[in-house]
Formats: sequence, structure tokens, C-alpha cells
Amino acid sequence: MSKPIVAIVGRPNVGKSTLFNMLAGERIAIVKDTPGVTRDRIYADVSWLNYNFTIMDTGGIEPESTNQMLRDMREQAEMAIEMADVVMFIVDVKQGLVDSDYKVADMLRKAKKKVVLVVNKVDNFDKLMPDVYEFYNLGIGDPHPVSSIGKLGIGDMLDEVTALFPNDVEDMEDERPRVAIVGKPNVGKSSIINKLLGENRVIVSDVAGTTRDAIDTSVTWEEKEYVFIDTAGLRRKNKIKEEIERYSILRTVSAVERADVVVLVIDATEGVTEQDAKIAGIAHDRGRGMIIAVNKWDAIEKDNHSVKEYTNKIRNVLSFLPYAEIIFISAVTGQRIYKLFDVLDVVIQNHQLRIATGVLNEILTEAVAMQQPPSDKGRRLKIYYMTQVSVKPPTFVVFVNDKKLMHFSYTRYLENKIREAFGFAGTPLKFLIRERKEKS
Repeated sequence: MSKPIVAIVGRPNVGKSTLFNMLAGERIAIVKDTPGVTRDRIYADVSWLNYNFTIMDTGGIEPESTNQMLRDMREQAEMAIEMADVVMFIVDVKQGLVDSDYKVADMLRKAKKKVVLVVNKVDNFDKLMPDVYEFYNLGIGDPHPVSSIGKLGIGDMLDEVTALFPNDVEDMEDERPRVAIVGKPNVGKSSIINKLLGENRVIVSDVAGTTRDAIDTSVTWEEKEYVFIDTAGLRRKNKIKEEIERYSILRTVSAVERADVVVLVIDATEGVTEQDAKIAGIAHDRGRGMIIAVNKWDAIEKDNHSVKEYTNKIRNVLSFLPYAEIIFISAVTGQRIYKLFDVLDVVIQNHQLRIATGVLNEILTEAVAMQQPPSDKGRRLKIYYMTQVSVKPPTFVVFVNDKKLMHFSYTRYLENKIREAFGFAGTPLKFLIRERKEKS
């Protein structure tokens, strides 16, 4: 089930970044008592009770500013509002209700989003509550008093936010594999989807995304149904600005959250870029199946070694993705474009593959016999047994006598042994190390 997105918006200097940092649990956004310091929209994953969601910090909204930087920040905040399931509208009790607050409230009303009105800097509830009531005049719901610095009222505020989350029951019942097509702008994401849809054998129906405003596309290929999540169409107005690039990363996070498998599209004429690595890292961290599609392969001068050399370059730059499947395609000519479905089926199957505990421990026994576990100061690591506890991605728990002795290189060794036996092409594997006391 995908994580809801919560955008934190408001005019400058009302304490948005302080609240964001407190919820995120670390100092991610720059906090300074000057309007306009937070120019980047930053995201973080947050848990509250049984809810997991993503929060987005935004720069302050100056509704009528002619300053270019402030206009860019306003556009960026509008994008965050467009993507969000719930908007936290932050106002400042000490500055009181100002004209800009009314204009931001009007913007939110027009966006028709669920809004929680948060009155920040209420360090003394008894003394400042009369000033909180003034914000009822915004006509956007009940004001919720909080103090980001004092951590007051936060639980009640989060209860209000999570109560507005969409009901994802339909998502849970939908067993069609979800495939996110991601990559930086202009690498051919739209062209790939259009080519996949342009074949008569493919039955297409557009269905509204259940948790986002974007349109997901249902595709049937050889009697199998897939849902493609398209993150294309990120160009706004004329040129892609720095702000839009950040927006594309955020759109990618949203798409990856909802996907089983991620197809990272790379432009063959450009090679792997820093932004490609960043996008791949998002998918890797979230344990999604991974395919790297090298598009525009028709535009490359090739010889017998081209595929191997290009593959080696990708493996070197994206060394944290040794398991990713790589396919060379051309959306323009259609070269190997339908081969993508074959690769998808392999990755989907591996992503939900489950290995019996008995078989796993046979591999473990053989691996330990071939290479002794590490030791430190005369104390040797003992591995008792291993079991698989979940899929998507395949997740294994390893029981040991002392997890401090379980060096990451030995975990990698065990992972390689499991991959030798079962492949797991296209999917990351996750290992959890647990201690079990030795019997006396």
C-alpha cells in the first residue's frame, strides 16, 4: 500500500521547517529566522501510530510577490499541494492573522485539498488560545495549536492529519503488478509507454490513480495485466528549471512508493548521470524490483562489444544495484520494446519468491563450511539458522550469537550464495540480523 503524502505550506517564516525537522526527527531543512530561507522542497518519511506517510517541506508562499525567487518558491509549493493527499497549512500565532494567510487559504480552497490548519508558536496554551481562535476567520476549518520548538500539541495535530488519509482498501485488493517508469526528463518515458500502447494486441484502459491525481494506465499483454505508473509530463511552461527537477524527484518518490517494479529509463546518448543514480537510489532504498532500460539505443554507433561495454559502465556507476536487470531498447524504432514484458515477468516473480527454511539452511550450512564466519578478540560469530519472513522484497532473518560480529561483508557473502542458488535477478534482498542467547 502506498504512503500518503502530506505537504507543509504557509507564508514565509511561520515555522514550517522547524515543524518538518521535528517530525522528521533530524535537521534536514535549513532553519533561519529570515523569510525565504527554505528554497528547496524536501521530503522525509514519518510514522505516527499505525500510519506511515511522507512529509514535504516547501518554501514560503508569497501570493503576490514579483521577486523571481519567491515566485519560483510559490510555484514549487503549488506543485506540492497538487501532489499531496493532505495539506498542513501553517500560520503564526505571534504574528497574528495577516493578508497573505487569507490568500494562501484561497489557494488551498481552489485546489480542493484536505487541509489541517496548524497555528504554530503556541508556547503557552492558556495564555495564547484567544489568539488561536482568530484563525477561524480563514474559513478553512478548526485551528490546531502547536509549538514546534516545545513539541506541544503535535500528537493531536497528527491525529487530525492521519484521519484525513485516503482509504486504500481498493489498492490492497488489486493484485495487478504495478510498474513505475522513472527517469529524468526527456529520456523517453512517454515514448516508451506510447509505444507499448500502440500495438493492437495490447488492450488499454485508463484508470484514475487511487491515491494520486495522476492517471495510471492498465495494459494487457498476452493475457497478463499490468498497471504502468507514468512519471513523464514533468515539463512545465518552457524550460525545466532547477525547481522542476526537484519536483520530478518528488514525483518519482510518489511513483516508487506505489510500484512493485521500477523501470529506470536512461538516455543511451548521455550515459548514466548523477540524477539517474539518485532516482535509482530511491528505488533501491524502498526495496523495489529494478530494471534499467537504456533507451535511444538506435542512436548509438555500435560494434560487437557495445552492449558489454555499456553494461559494465552502468554496473560501475550504479554499483549498489548489481542485481538490476538491464535491457537496451528504442522507443522510436520499437527495438526490443516488447522484450520489456519478459524481463518484467522475471523480476515480478523474483520479487515475490519465497524459499523454504529447510532449503535456506542447507545453503547456509554449506556457505559456513566453505568460509568460516568472522571473529573478533577470540570470539567467533555463530550463525544458528536463517528464515525468510516476507517478500517484496525477499527479506531474511539471520539468528546469530552476537550481531556485532556479523560484518556486512559476511552478510554480502551469504547474499551471494543465495543468489547463486536462486538467482533473484532484478530484486534486492534484505537481511535482518537477530541475536539469540546461547544455551548454557
